[in-house]
Amino acid sequence: MTTAGAAVATHCPYCALQCGMDLTPAGPAGPASAGRAALPVSVAPRQFPTNGGGLCQKGWTSATVLRATDRLMTPLVRGADGALAPASWDDALDRVAGRLARLAAEHGPQAVAVFGGGGLTNEKAYALGKFARTVLRTPFIDYNGRFCMSSAAAAGNRAFGLDRGLPFPVTDLAGADAILLLGSNVAETMPPFVQHLAGARAAGGLVVVDPRRSATARLAGPGEGVHLQPVPGTDLVVLLALVHVLVAERLVDRAYVEERTTGFDDVARSAAAWWPERAETVCGVPAEELRRVARLLAAASPSRGGRGAYVLTGRGVEQSAQGTATVTAAIDLALALGLPGLVGSGYGCLTGQGNGQGGREHGQKCDQLPGYRRIDDPAARAHVAGVWGVDPGSLPGPGVPAVELLTSLGTPGGPRALLVHGSNVVVSAPNADRVRERLAALDLLVVCDVVPSETALLADVVLPTTQWAEEEGTMTNLEGRVIRRRRATDAPGDARSELWILAGLARRLGSDVAFPTDPAVVFDELARASAGGVADYSGLSHARLDAHDAAGGPGLYWPCPAATPALSGPARGIPAAHPDNSGEHLGTPRVFLDRFATPDGRARMVAVDHAGPADDVRPDAPTYLVTGRVLQHYQSGAQTHRVPELERLVPEPYVELHPLLGLRVRVPDGGRARLVSARGVVEATARWTDAVRPDTVFMPFHWSGAGSVNRLTTDAVDPVSAMPEFKVCAVSVTPAVPAPAVEAQHVETVEVPA
Repeated sequence: MTTAGAAVATHCPYCALQCGMDLTPAGPAGPASAGRAALPVSVAPRQFPTNGGGLCQKGWTSATVLRATDRLMTPLVRGADGALAPASWDDALDRVAGRLARLAAEHGPQAVAVFGGGGLTNEKAYALGKFARTVLRTPFIDYNGRFCMSSAAAAGNRAFGLDRGLPFPVTDLAGADAILLLGSNVAETMPPFVQHLAGARAAGGLVVVDPRRSATARLAGPGEGVHLQPVPGTDLVVLLALVHVLVAERLVDRAYVEERTTGFDDVARSAAAWWPERAETVCGVPAEELRRVARLLAAASPSRGGRGAYVLTGRGVEQSAQGTATVTAAIDLALALGLPGLVGSGYGCLTGQGNGQGGREHGQKCDQLPGYRRIDDPAARAHVAGVWGVDPGSLPGPGVPAVELLTSLGTPGGPRALLVHGSNVVVSAPNADRVRERLAALDLLVVCDVVPSETALLADVVLPTTQWAEEEGTMTNLEGRVIRRRRATDAPGDARSELWILAGLARRLGSDVAFPTDPAVVFDELARASAGGVADYSGLSHARLDAHDAAGGPGLYWPCPAATPALSGPARGIPAAHPDNSGEHLGTPRVFLDRFATPDGRARMVAVDHAGPADDVRPDAPTYLVTGRVLQHYQSGAQTHRVPELERLVPEPYVELHPLLGLRVRVPDGGRARLVSARGVVEATARWTDAVRPDTVFMPFHWSGAGSVNRLTTDAVDPVSAMPEFKVCAVSVTPAVPAPAVEAQHVETVEVPA
């Protein structure tokens, strides 16, 4: 049992910034507050490079979720009466193993599927992928990180030969004269990140591309930068126009392009069709603003005497049916400016989920094995199978990505059982009503979670798991920095780690593959499995990370191979090992400094073109819907809705609409709006604001039920990454109930943009 004692250094359980924090155990009788169970730990911010000693509201209140009033503390099994009832671990695991075995015997191993989460530790993600492929022997595993970074990953791999969210430390951003930020409202999604934008703001060089005047867009005020407010779904046009201006005005870094890239001529020809005046007719951004931004970025580039520039993308442009193309255009822009691979400049993707980076590197993604290896690569299969002690031929081939997997559940020939680990798919997946229908068609749904999420409440078996402050492990943050998660308190009731659960199921299913339950031992195995891969962790261990932290050097970046020449060096786009006194590799804070991780060491510039949203506006759905987050809530809200301080601040879903649109559709400020798409209907309270375009409405996605915006979103996917198009679709907007006349004086003081 944990007792009161010294602070434990760990990290916030939410976004990929992974802010440093200290948890001080309160002991068995921690301090209680009015109407709430005693909290087992107290939270304090810790100096760490990503957060600089700051925390957002979610981080400050994160300990509350450890003792949520409805925290899952015992297994639940659905009985003959249809209700979930407490059960012992033996009964619950026996039931799961028995049903899985029968389904596999009757229908083959493909009858069972696994869906993981981007919040799982590296150890859990690795063990889950190993379990799917060696015990279940199913190809059907994917995870909610497919909804997070897959378009950026596809574009990064294609351009650079390697995908790492930020290929440089986040602190490098502070020295830049200009930062172009597309599709990310960091001021609300990861507030401590904003400090890294201060240098660009001071130089007047923060450029934010967002259909809303979000909290982040407001940072680019007069003298601090530029806010471009395009038509939803046209960010690609903005980028093509910027490249056009660079070419037309001879602002391209030609020496860099000729030395370090291929494909520039094709990109220049493609961008030639998008002169600023034409782009303006599609994206709505004035032509002179496009020219102004292109010149600003060029002036900041080192080739023209600037201190440096960055191009950063987020979900707003990646969660699109042309997400890979849009990120590719962002990379083309960065390459034309001569930025990637220079200290103080570059391209990067802002990872969303806490372990969205590490979660896919080690086997949750349908086509990948540990170390970011391809599952259809015979050499990769042989290496990983050797670590696991199985025949390479016994490993299944590639599965299908998340949307296709969820859509196939319970269909003829599709999976008949699903194991969900750390994901709330009935709220977070697109076209959510169809996902609920597919889950209902399963013969068996098993959910591992810490609270009774909306998905858990549909399950046949619910297994209670430990969470962040109750477990040891590692996470990989948005910079590729591998950091330690440390246990500060005991789990309540009978909650167990997924490592223990997977080991128990493997044993009951008759597998002779080893499933260690000690996270340090699991990590050592992960390191061996990743050795020689793109995401090489072979030079890391819990002990080494702990020693590194103790010496004042928080975290080590992958690739961090063992100090073996064959596992490092410029041939793989990784700087040669810089051994410390022990001969160990020190990790790779900045990749691409010498060459890119492509066969010839050059980055690939790829020509792309604009096609528009899959579900564009039309007469019966004339308004764009865009979705996003609010400061106080996270993902599906399964955690943050259980924090009273946060729930009081934003207790219900809402829809933002411009006053001109409100007048036209007769939805008053504070009234109820009804939004209808081709997939569903939602209702929410209307908030009038001129921060959105008159042709656009905005809804956050943190709620279930009648206000669940993902009942409206399309599950059309990017053809390369299979990322669904969460961020834009077409809706009609009407009053939810007969509304009184909307008075014109409601908008007298509203400033309407030209």
